[in-house]
Amino acid sequence: MSQAKTPPETCADARLLAELGYRQDLHRRLGRFTNFAVSFSIICILSGGITAFPAALGAGGGLSVGIGWLVGAGFALVVALAMAQIASAFPTAGGLYHWGSILGNRGFGWATAWFNLLGLVLVCAAVNFGVYDPFFKTLVAPMLGFDTSHWGAGHQFGFLAAITASQALLNHRFVKLTTRLVDFSGYLIFVVTVLLIAALWLWARPAGAGWPDFSRLVTFTNFTGSEGSLWPASANTLQVFLCGLLLTIYTITGFDASAHTAEETHDAATNVPKGIISSVVWSGLFGYAMVATFLLVMPDLRHQVTLGSGFFADLLRNIPSPVRFALAISLFVANYLCALACLLSTSRMVFAFARDGGLPASKLLAKVEPTQGAPVAAIWSAAVAAIAMTLYAEAFAVLATACAVFLYVSYVLPIGAGLFAEGKKWQRKGPFTLGIWSRPVAVLAILGGAILIWVGIQPPNDKVLTLLLGLGGFLLVYWWVLGERGRFRGPPKGINH
Repeated sequence: MSQAKTPPETCADARLLAELGYRQDLHRRLGRFTNFAVSFSIICILSGGITAFPAALGAGGGLSVGIGWLVGAGFALVVALAMAQIASAFPTAGGLYHWGSILGNRGFGWATAWFNLLGLVLVCAAVNFGVYDPFFKTLVAPMLGFDTSHWGAGHQFGFLAAITASQALLNHRFVKLTTRLVDFSGYLIFVVTVLLIAALWLWARPAGAGWPDFSRLVTFTNFTGSEGSLWPASANTLQVFLCGLLLTIYTITGFDASAHTAEETHDAATNVPKGIISSVVWSGLFGYAMVATFLLVMPDLRHQVTLGSGFFADLLRNIPSPVRFALAISLFVANYLCALACLLSTSRMVFAFARDGGLPASKLLAKVEPTQGAPVAAIWSAAVAAIAMTLYAEAFAVLATACAVFLYVSYVLPIGAGLFAEGKKWQRKGPFTLGIWSRPVAVLAILGGAILIWVGIQPPNDKVLTLLLGLGGFLLVYWWVLGERGRFRGPPKGINH
């Protein structure tokens, strides 16, 4: 009786992982598309592109959408390119933490891990908050006949706890199904985005309206300080425009998921960088078509600003009921699957950091169930942490912005380490390399990432700055005063790249 042969790329993946000091404990079941889909699903333009749209419209009006999206997506792409090159050289779960450790030092990687881990937990919390409201409470529930006007904190907590637990259960007990759902999510986002755009063009515009006013895409209108705007009044045109980039910051983030699932991806050194870059490119293109459509079909921009987060329900109100219901259900499912992928990525980061002793109860959190190939304790601990985060947050906007800021800090740190390590301790790159553009792209990525971080801490999101400084101060005390510097061993010594 013949035995099935192990695919050659799997053997090569395991050898590279061993050279980096790790065993192949997670199961390699992901192909190129799934690795792309996990990042594309977490980015999910049908989540951030809708919930964060008022942040752009309420800043510089049409210009913050039509030009701001392109600028923000360009920043994100540059960061993705720099990350992809490092991921190709070091394709491990918990990628950013390893990159920071290997290219910088043990403490640098440890700090990167905490920013990335907390950012990922906040992503899970923020996306599931959006699943609750607006996608269920505001859109789906009323269509099913539920009166949600009296729903309070208890309803919110019960809903968030239930759906987060269901996502953890899928990641724990139904790993193959989760993989298929991530694949399905990748296709679903493409299809629903196209259908949503088509429905808005057919029914959302006023009857008898002529050609859309494309000049809206490049017209600056300062809506800061007006009713419904997120932003306090500002006369600084550049600042107003930059604040509008919050739309793209929150939407196009989480693409590090392709790196976190590297140890489960076939031919990871090639497919992981492709997943990172392609998820950003396609999200940028389809996202632009969607947000531009929102802008162009609106009858009156000033009125839409006053509606705040209610703008989307207002755009859908003239769409026929069966179509509107189908879109609402599809958006709910897409966002649920986005959070499912978020939990997958977060649990792999927990597993990778715990594997090197970076977390309390690390031995438990690093255990992998051999049949399913899932880090069970890591999955459930990430789910519990995400639920707890929703209890802390006073507003969804602050929670959402905090996750984006923490993630971009964790992106910039290893890119900066790589900039200084290139040609020194980092001498051998992977199959994907930027060549002579490596250092210029790294510099641009650091500058672009810094701008996006700056935007994320502007009032009224200045509470995010408090969280950022608080975490930085805590990490300094934890490392230097409480002795973590002596306890934490860091990743095993791998090959000299």
